[in-house]
Amino acid sequence: MEEEVWALTKRRDALGMRALMIQAIRRFFMERHYLEVETPCRVPAVIPESHIDAVACGYWFLHPSPELCMKRLLAAGYERIFQICKCFRDGERGTYHLPEFTMLEWYRRGIDYRALMEECRDLITSVGSSIGYENGVVYRGNSVSLKGLWECLSVKEAFDRYAPMSMEESLRDDCFDEIMVCDIEPNLGRKRPTFLCDYPISADALARRKKENPAVVERFELYIAGIEIANACSELIDANEQELRFERTQAYRYSIGKPVYPVSERFLRAFDTMPESAGIALGVDRLAMIFTDSETIDDVVAFTPEFL
Repeated sequence: MEEEVWALTKRRDALGMRALMIQAIRRFFMERHYLEVETPCRVPAVIPESHIDAVACGYWFLHPSPELCMKRLLAAGYERIFQICKCFRDGERGTYHLPEFTMLEWYRRGIDYRALMEECRDLITSVGSSIGYENGVVYRGNSVSLKGLWECLSVKEAFDRYAPMSMEESLRDDCFDEIMVCDIEPNLGRKRPTFLCDYPISADALARRKKENPAVVERFELYIAGIEIANACSELIDANEQELRFERTQAYRYSIGKPVYPVSERFLRAFDTMPESAGIALGVDRLAMIFTDSETIDDVVAFTPEFL
């Protein structure tokens, strides 16, 4: 009992900083006239993604992300929306992963992923200033400046700079994800945050093709001190292409023995009125790790699964 009390007590400072951070996030969006929304956690269908497994809840699922419902709100005419909510992913546990975690998602009509990069930068610098990190952070001895320009690097450029093979070779040999995790991600966002952008189309099911290069999609991930903090894109609004990408992902999941999930027909029908827009998912727990210089995600949540 004493050990359990100490485990909770020693997280007090980190949980206090996390609370201030979430309050600053809400202020940022309120000042920009975003509407905070709540969507159901339990849903009948999820977005099929190659390596993300949903948690079953009866015949439905606990959502891995609120994306499906939030995009339906966009299609219904909502212009700026955000949500801070619990998300669930089966089998995810590690230094940066929990099976139940906190996500910030926001969507905005009439912008693309480049404009969203700027808003993401504005959010993190605003939150940092609010909690005493105006100039930057030190994470595991690594000093990262939040001021000035942030690095923007394409996936192809990152492979050329850090990987043992080209991006095209990694896709051919089916080792793209492995090289990203082992060779590229640890090098990103070391001196300043890095936006890694323009992913190959085969690595994304939801982003719009880039007009200048249809082989890649308008997607970026944000890295700080080697940790992925956010994942964003210009939204795909072509229902036929979206359905084809879902089918491709489902076929891949089937080929490697993973469950094949039902697709939301209501989501696909919403494409009839889906506007040009961009959206982003940001890991609140990971951002709290950065601002508190915490070794593991366990240090910034009150309870981990093993402690229940």
